[in-house]
Amino acid sequence: MGTLESIQDLQRRMSASIIGQEDVVKNLVIGLLANGNLLMEGLPGLAKTRAVKGMASTMDAHFSRLQFTPDLLPSDITGSEVLYTGAGQPSVRVEAGPIFANIVLADEINRAPAKVQAALLEAMEERQVTVSGTTHPMPDLFMVMATQNPVEQEGTYPLPEAQMDRFLMHIYIDYPDEASEAQIIRLVRGEEQASSAQQDAPPIEQAVVFAAREEIHKVRVGEAIEKYMVDLVFATRYPDRYDAQLASWIHIGVSPRGGIALDKCARAHAWLDGRDQVLPDDVRAVVHGVFRHRLNLSYDASADGVSANDVIDELLKQVAIA
Repeated sequence: MGTLESIQDLQRRMSASIIGQEDVVKNLVIGLLANGNLLMEGLPGLAKTRAVKGMASTMDAHFSRLQFTPDLLPSDITGSEVLYTGAGQPSVRVEAGPIFANIVLADEINRAPAKVQAALLEAMEERQVTVSGTTHPMPDLFMVMATQNPVEQEGTYPLPEAQMDRFLMHIYIDYPDEASEAQIIRLVRGEEQASSAQQDAPPIEQAVVFAAREEIHKVRVGEAIEKYMVDLVFATRYPDRYDAQLASWIHIGVSPRGGIALDKCARAHAWLDGRDQVLPDDVRAVVHGVFRHRLNLSYDASADGVSANDVIDELLKQVAIA
């Protein structure tokens, strides 16, 4: 089985346990291929945690879950020094925390205070963790998938803009349709049989992911597509060049990190669809997830009931490809 077929098999196996969320599954795979961290948001019970666990169980990867709470400490994530007083000379060793894994689920990340979020930030951006002044590198395959519930505001600490920007994509999970709801009920009813059948399939090796990333690096981006991506980014920074209404909705536009993420995700999307060149449809398919959490909307947008998705829809209408 080739690299593309193996990754597509990963996507199919994840979709089999996460009914009615094909776009979510595809975006999770794109995040894996683009070597980025993902922020998942949705109402409670919409399989955010299940989606991350489904990816980890399908791969040959070490999975770790962090349940964020207001009393969590940075050392609970990164680890700490422990004094051993066994036979011989007492020694101090570093007990690695749960952050040292391949796929880390940061559940309800907005329930942790700022100092804990800062500890996670270093691991996400620098791919390293500092414990008692000593720096420890993260594994070659490392990604953080964070979840948060939009309705639970009490006891939460909103993520700072600097940390939001470090997530490659913001994945929003909505309710499934009626047909998918019935399938979910049947799936859960036969969960034991489904889980035992899935265990028979061999896990996807980490080497497959690294090989896929090498192939994605070779996906071509034409000058017209490159300019289209740059125009979309600049339209968020200078919306008055396109439309006065759009300008009244956007307070702060997308950073250069957002443009880099758009390029990475568009190339991964094209490769996943079996192409070696990025098309405008690839850019449009991922731009909502890449821009959604990076746009800072104005009070006018809030008063008009305009969401980030609405603003991005208007951007796609206003910005034409050359």
